[in-house]
Amino acid sequence: MIERYCTEEMKRIWSDENRFARWLDVEMAVCRAWALDGAIPPEDMARIEERAGFDTGRIAEIEAQTQHDVIAFVTSVAEKIGPSGRFVHLGLTSSDVVDTAASLLLSEALGVVIGAAGDLRGALARKAHKYRHVPSVGRSHGVHAEPTTFGLKLLGFVSEIDRDITRLGQALEEIRTCKLSGAVGTYANCPPHIEARAAAELALKPDLVSSQIIQRDRHARVISALALYGSGLERLAVEIRHLQRTEVMEVLEPFGKGQKGSSAMPHKKNPILSERLSGMARLLRAYASASLEDIALWHERDISHSSVERVIWPDAFSIAHYMTSVAKKVIDGLVVHEDQMRRNLEMTRGLLFSGRVLLALVAHGFSREDAYAVVQECAMRCWDGITQGEGADFADILKSHPRLAGFKGSDLDAMFDLGFYFKYVDEIFSRFKI
Repeated sequence: MIERYCTEEMKRIWSDENRFARWLDVEMAVCRAWALDGAIPPEDMARIEERAGFDTGRIAEIEAQTQHDVIAFVTSVAEKIGPSGRFVHLGLTSSDVVDTAASLLLSEALGVVIGAAGDLRGALARKAHKYRHVPSVGRSHGVHAEPTTFGLKLLGFVSEIDRDITRLGQALEEIRTCKLSGAVGTYANCPPHIEARAAAELALKPDLVSSQIIQRDRHARVISALALYGSGLERLAVEIRHLQRTEVMEVLEPFGKGQKGSSAMPHKKNPILSERLSGMARLLRAYASASLEDIALWHERDISHSSVERVIWPDAFSIAHYMTSVAKKVIDGLVVHEDQMRRNLEMTRGLLFSGRVLLALVAHGFSREDAYAVVQECAMRCWDGITQGEGADFADILKSHPRLAGFKGSDLDAMFDLGFYFKYVDEIFSRFKI
């Protein structure tokens, strides 16, 4: 991941130093398991515990010659230990170490993303609660529909992040898997009880059936969960991008002192953070596709997945974590124009209440077809007036329609009450912990 989009937490997790540290955790857990069987004499185990370590520079030197990173790592560790180092990597194949350590790395990275998503969820929930009774336009197809509240709009994103956190947690549970079953998964050189002991020390679960690797559907689920999460953040970003349009102007991203929106147009305030979220979500979905491609490996394993994972795992987690911090910055600093929301509600001169008028006419005895025809006729007249910059309000047009002569004006006016649409808002909010 390029420096621009890195976070310190992900840089640390996906660093060579941390990766080798997790490899060493796996090797040491296996050594301790063998020692309990007496396969490693106590004096040798004591030296391993005392001296085990690695040098990233030395690993690079050895790998330059061997062209094999695990052999380079094991050799480096054995050099530090001395003669007792011969017991390191006992009964293992490279993927035993790499895949088990990958489970540790992916679990650590998932924990960071889940924590950050929880922080974003809290910020959204607080903002939703603050604006829970602020009327705003509901839109479908980008066109004014019925009234809603801005808080209820935000609450929908809270609910989605709750689902994302659940999915990420399920992916975390699935990836906490250990594999120490040898070259093709038969346990020929490392029996199941050694794997079980090491897995318990590492807080992992032994894979029920592995080949030379942990099967990649588990890893694809992790990256797919990240892609789903990123797509949800993009949905939030697209909403803000639309609401910041000059013609709408209901919300604005935070715009700092000294910030500039355009090199040519000094007036510009652009939703650049939300647009960045949209772009990064595309990357996450592409990484999910690459992860799915990694599932179908040859026989017990080939190595076509390895190069993919070296790129997409650090990048996907860096992107997801970075996106979360950007989204929280947007929500924390969101500028909300309540007066503009009210003006936008009034822009269509009452057309947002057409559905309620329709139902009232049906209740009054009209057939649904006749009621629809009357309401639509009045609505189209109102639309024409709006587009021409003249004309009457929807309520006045309804009152003048000959088919509605039997209605009192006050009865029609009562249908244009915003509060009618908001009577269950508090009940909806009660379903969530804010």
